[in-house]
Amino acid sequence: MILKKLKNFNLHSQMMVGALLFFISSFSASAQKGNVRTDAGDIKVEVLAENLDHPWGMAFLPDNRLLVTERAGDLRIYDENDSISQPIKGTPEVFNVGQGGLLDVALDLDFEQNNYIYLSFAEPGQDSTASTALGRGRFEDNQVKDFEVIFRMEPKVEGPNHFGGRIVFSPDDKIFLTLGERFKFDPAQDNSSHLGTVIRINKDGSVPQDNPFIDQENARDEIWSYGHRNIESAALDPESGLLWIAEMGPMGGDEFNQPEAGRNYGWPEVSWGDNYDGTEIPDPQPNSEYADAVVHWTPTISPSGLIFYTGGMFPEWENSALIGGLTSSGIVRMDVNGEQAEEVERIPLSTRVRDVEQAPDGSVYILTDEDNGKILRLKAME
Repeated sequence: MILKKLKNFNLHSQMMVGALLFFISSFSASAQKGNVRTDAGDIKVEVLAENLDHPWGMAFLPDNRLLVTERAGDLRIYDENDSISQPIKGTPEVFNVGQGGLLDVALDLDFEQNNYIYLSFAEPGQDSTASTALGRGRFEDNQVKDFEVIFRMEPKVEGPNHFGGRIVFSPDDKIFLTLGERFKFDPAQDNSSHLGTVIRINKDGSVPQDNPFIDQENARDEIWSYGHRNIESAALDPESGLLWIAEMGPMGGDEFNQPEAGRNYGWPEVSWGDNYDGTEIPDPQPNSEYADAVVHWTPTISPSGLIFYTGGMFPEWENSALIGGLTSSGIVRMDVNGEQAEEVERIPLSTRVRDVEQAPDGSVYILTDEDNGKILRLKAME
């Protein structure tokens, strides 16, 4: 009983600290810092563009222009003249409700030959239902041509939350797509649906024959791992070739995971956090059927966006994982070594970070999650 009261006291204290930090960061977000102190020394924070409507994902084109999605459904181009284009034609209709909308954008690994870009989005269904979908089209003449959906999360369900949506290409021309459990809890343990999973497909949407649940009864062939809550951060470690994800927990318990083929990551049966109504969720236990997180956070960081830094501008960050934080209002830098990881630094930006991307020159671009969304650039001091 004493231990349980102590756990509840600690959780309450953590919640109060988290709420205070969120209030402070929200209050100061309007006064964006011109530079910040990091392990790489003082770095400059530049505002490149603003007035974006909750920007969500970004990807650099070969000519150094930047594709940027807005959750409301538009895809735009930012260029080096600091201009933002009008909405690009040819994008899909989206379910722009709550956390739904136009999500991530990624270039095909063979983009210079085929011009394919990929978009993840919340796709509307019937009777106010929706699910996450992935499609591709050719980016030509500054528009998307012949866009087609190559994957749809099934089933479509009601609700405005937990769409996941990060797109990651592997060197063998496979696509990982992260999917939330749509705030429905139990379906994350039911492989007859895609809810609460990471899926793996070929670039045309077909299923790789070495997927872990291929041809298994009552399981979706596309599933790579399951038991996830909501994943908006994903990237491939170039050193090990392993996929890493940062996953949003409930009240506490955000996770940094290396999802393995066929593994069950426990949600909602176990979690390092508890439910929003205060009811407890059992903590993960060693050597159980559920894979444990490599790193977990309470208070939460609300991770969104993830890269492994390989640029030369910040040598101190080389091979670090940089995770965007919504409630932590900055970047969480992780040291990753094979299947192990630890947090080594937090880079405060006083704003909700939705996505992180490395620019061709080695600087780091940031998207801020707000009505007046911004593109920020982190660069070395001159």
